[in-house]
Amino acid sequence: MNKVIGSLLFTVVMAFGASAAFAQDTGGLKIAVLDMSTALMNSEVAKVVNDELQQETSGDQEKVRSLATQAQTLQEQIQQDGEVMSEAEQRRIVGELQELQNQYQFLVQKIQTLINERQQQFQQSYAPNLVQAITEVVEEDGYDIVFRAEAALHYGNAINITARVTEKLNQQ
Repeated sequence: MNKVIGSLLFTVVMAFGASAAFAQDTGGLKIAVLDMSTALMNSEVAKVVNDELQQETSGDQEKVRSLATQAQTLQEQIQQDGEVMSEAEQRRIVGELQELQNQYQFLVQKIQTLINERQQQFQQSYAPNLVQAITEVVEEDGYDIVFRAEAALHYGNAINITARVTEKLNQQ
């Protein structure tokens, strides 16, 4: 794995070096970097889907907040009155805390699973739109190479086309 990454890095460095030398003779390659996930998730359609998801999970999110508040109240009670409480009362409160924690974890996992599923569905259904937007930006601006932002060790904002791709998605 390290050899593959090393050889890929060497190839990229050599390509940049070669393109710099090539740039002196022919004007060089036009290179861009794109964060596809950010471009897609910043689109207007993604914001609408996210808002719908927030509305759909708002009831469970309110329950999560309520459970956290109840647990905090019980923890404060046991801290303040623990010395004067009977052992049975302390066990009852600890049991309630454990039950609240179980409910809390269940709801948080339920919400997170739903969010992950919807984001994956959204990304899959809008992948063709993303590819079209990328293609349009590449063709309009004449890019020779577009790297994934995740693959680049460093890049400047001047070559980042993520916002342009998001604009194209919003125009579709």
